[in-house]
Order: sequence, then C-alpha cells, then structure tokens
Amino acid sequence: MSSSAPIPLPATATNNHFAAVDIGTNSFKLTIVRTDPSSGRFLTLHRLKEPVVLGLETTSTSSAATISAVTLDRAVSAIRRFQHLLFSYGLPPSRLRLVATSAVREASNRSEFIRVVNEALGLHVEILSGAEEARLIYLGVLQFFPVFTSTVLTIDIGGGSTEFTVGFKGNVLFSKSLRLGHVTLTQEFGDIMKMREHIRNELENSGLIEKIKEFKIDIVVGSSGTIKAIEKAVCKGYVLEVQENVGVFEEFVKREWRFTRHELRCLVERLYDEEGEIEGKMRRMGFFKRRAVFILAGTVLLDEIFHRLGIEEIEVSGYALGEGVITEMLGQVFKGFDLNANARWRSVVRLASRFNNKKRMKAANMCASVAREIVEGLRKLHELHNDGNDDNELSVSLDDRDLEYLDAATLLHNIGLYSGKKGYHKQSYRIILNGDHLQGYSKEEIKLIALLVRYHRKKFPKSDALEGSAKECWVKQKFGILCTILRVSYAVQQCLLSNFEFMEFIHSPDGFKLVLSEGEARNQSAGIAQPLSGDINMTMERELEHFRRVFKQNLSILVTRSIS
Repeated sequence: MSSSAPIPLPATATNNHFAAVDIGTNSFKLTIVRTDPSSGRFLTLHRLKEPVVLGLETTSTSSAATISAVTLDRAVSAIRRFQHLLFSYGLPPSRLRLVATSAVREASNRSEFIRVVNEALGLHVEILSGAEEARLIYLGVLQFFPVFTSTVLTIDIGGGSTEFTVGFKGNVLFSKSLRLGHVTLTQEFGDIMKMREHIRNELENSGLIEKIKEFKIDIVVGSSGTIKAIEKAVCKGYVLEVQENVGVFEEFVKREWRFTRHELRCLVERLYDEEGEIEGKMRRMGFFKRRAVFILAGTVLLDEIFHRLGIEEIEVSGYALGEGVITEMLGQVFKGFDLNANARWRSVVRLASRFNNKKRMKAANMCASVAREIVEGLRKLHELHNDGNDDNELSVSLDDRDLEYLDAATLLHNIGLYSGKKGYHKQSYRIILNGDHLQGYSKEEIKLIALLVRYHRKKFPKSDALEGSAKECWVKQKFGILCTILRVSYAVQQCLLSNFEFMEFIHSPDGFKLVLSEGEARNQSAGIAQPLSGDINMTMERELEHFRRVFKQNLSILVTRSIS
C-alpha cells in the first residue's frame, strides 16, 4: 500500500446508532441499538434501567396528583446517567427520542417535568397518549415476533397503566389504555380481593372486553417487565415446590417465551400463599429483586385479563415500547423501511434470547460489535482499493448477506453455555442445526451459520467442513474469511475486562489495527493507545497468527482508556 498514514475505516460509526428512553412509572429504560441501513435490522448494544418509581402524590389541599420535587430530582439524576453514555455516542437529535408514559401523563405538573428535564439536561421529553403508547408497543412486538400478517392482541402491563392493542400488518385496529398498573394497584390496595374487584370493574366498564371479542385474534403477545418476569418465574420453576436455598433459581434454564393460563394461575396461588410469610417474602425478593414488591399485583391483574378475555396462552416479547420508538425512527430516517423485513433477524435474536441470560447476551453483543467493525473496515478498504492491483485486496469481497451470517453467528456462538462450558460450541452448533429456530433461512444458510458457530473456538475447520452445494470455491473462501473474523472477535471479547463503546479498524503500512476506546477516551489523542499485550493469551496469539496467514497482514489490538 502506497499511503503512509493510517486510514480510519469506517469514517463515522454514529450514523447507524439510535437510542430511546422510556420514562415509565416504575423505571426508566435506555435502549441503544446499532442498525444496518440496508435492511433496517438492529442489534441492541446497551440496555440500562434506573428504578425511579414515579409515584404520584396528592396533598390535603388538592386532589390533583403531582410528581414530588424529590421524585423529580431522582428522575433528572437517572436521565443524566443515561446522558453520559448517550453523549459518548454523539447521537444527533433525530436519532434520540425520550418518551414518558402513564405517571407523567397523569401528573398535574407534567409541564414542569418537561421544563425541568429540558433546562437541566437540554433534552426534550415527549408525553405519549395511551393510544400512542399502545401503537408503539405493537411496533416493538413486530420486531421480535414474525406476526406481521397475523391479527395480534398485545398486552403491556406497566407501573401505572396497561395498554391493549389489536394490530394487523403494522396497522392498529383497536387500542385502549386502562389506568391499571402494578405500582398503583400495590399502592392503593392491601387486600387482594378488593384489588381483584377493582380490576374487574375497570375491565367491564371500559367496554374493552366486548370490543376485543369482535376480532378474530390469531395470537396474544405480552410485553413489559412484569410479563417477562412472570414467564421467567414459570420457566425457572418458581411455581413448583420451593427448595430451601433461594439460589436454586439462579441457574439459567432455556426460555420458552410463552406460558399458559394454568401456569399463571399456579404462580398467583403461590405468591398469594406466601404473602403473609417472612420466608416467602425473602424468597420472592431473592428471585424477583426490585420487582418483588409489585409482582403479586401484576400477576393478579394479568390473571383477571386472561379470565375476562378467555386467553389460554400468551407469547412473551423481548421487545416493547423502547424498540417500538426506535422502529418508528428507523422508518423516518430510512426510506422504504419495511416493518416486516426483519423476520430472519428476529428469529436469530429470539433464539439468542431464549438460551442466553443477560451476561451472555452482553458478551455476544460485544463479540458481534468487534466482528462487524472488522468486516466494515475490510469492505471499506476493498472499496478504496478496487483497481485489482493491490496485493492487500481481498480476493473475495464480503456483501450484506455475508455480514448477516456473521452477525447471526456472533450472536448465537455462546447459546450452548446454558448446559455448561465443556464443549459448548458443539452444543451451540447442534441447537442451530436441529430444530426450526431460524426462520427465513435456507438449509445451506443455516448450515453455514452453524458451522461458523461450531468453529469459533478450539480446532480450526477442516477443508471438508462445508458439504454438498456449499463446497463451491467462493463459498469456501468466504467461510474461511468469516470464520477467521469470528475467531478473532471472540478472542478479543474474551480478553476484555471492561466495556468499550467505540471501535475503529484502521490500516497502515504496519498492517491492520483494531483500536478499542472507552466512551470518554474516544476523543483523546490516538497516541495514548496501548497494545493489548498485558491481556493477550495463547489463544489470542494463535488467532492473530491465523489472521495474518489468511489476510497476509498483521493485526494489532490497541486499547485507549480514559484518563481519570
């Protein structure tokens, strides 16, 4: 290569990042995603949650409910913590949206809330109506389940309200927001029977039951933290005979993302039986953590909804309001964005979420980020030197579909860990290959993704790893390149003790360099970047040597950390 200066690849990383802040009654949630502009599919990079609890208060002189000054300060502090991470991404206003739901919507001083946040942080908060909240939740659900052509009833139980939406092909046929939430119900009712009576009256008087029964519902989908917590409790056996040690629930079991009316009723009965027991409350706190205080109200509410609507089974979405907000932003930024274009990718995310806990999902996301940065850097280099006379040019260029395969493999590489560490890469391979998990992919594509996962560690793939039609020369070349990138990305992720929000793949006369930077270190001089030498192990050295053989170039891993 004739150039003497390093070439940064790609030039801007923030163009493909979007973020949403869900200001809920019980908690504030930040979601940051990285998108693929060519398809609109997105990968979640960060999820942060702050348990603010925006409880509304009334005074002796006024019946109007307000957000107290103390709670308002707590809310600003929580959003400020989000802002520190958002600032490091340099997101423009068009890529960030803050939305407030029930508590702010019902507060008499909601305008003060908006003003205080804007003056303190320079951020605009949008208060959603109940109908708008329900619509955005439906959009989020469509990004998790391939139910675009089905008539879907979505139920989202929040801290201050519950949203019901009937949707079809991205359009809302009916929506209703009821002032029934797990926080407000817990605060207002100490007696479960009175709580049930109140819920029944609200459901009956709203006209919701009759209206929903007018539709032929194909599938019922639940979202929000409460419904996900219920599914987790069913999945992990909380409704079974309780063992002595609270820690028995900590071992992760594969998620089914659904539960039945009977399973919900069993959970309600167990929680109700434990209500007066100190031991039962301690066990509940150990399992449900901060949600333990409100979980009984949430399950009772959902139990009544099941009964009144005749629901026998519910699917559980890993996406909700935050992802719906991001989906709408994608539609505004990317022309021709198709709500149903992500069926393939949704099945990948759903499979990863089913077998991985939060810690392993975070590791998979980091691995995916490293791999994508390397691929995009190589593609950019190929575009800059496409005259065919450069010895460093890849003999096989990587297209969007290749990147999709690599994204899928990095997100799924560690799903086999649910059964233990030994040979987990082989277990991950078997899960992907056996069963109809990946929808929209051909058998050859599934085999390719499974093989990438199978060979992301340990032994290198044999020359006959690809069988049948996949033995074509160009496919084998691409497989070798993708496998090499995945192995390096996995090795890098294994060596990192902290999170790095930014990565940059550059090329210089010395070869390739992958520079990893913490948020605040991104804008500091590149000269302070240090080699990863202290963290490199034998596995990393082996992968870097393999990278050199495949790409005929050295690869150095550099780390830029913030100066305190």
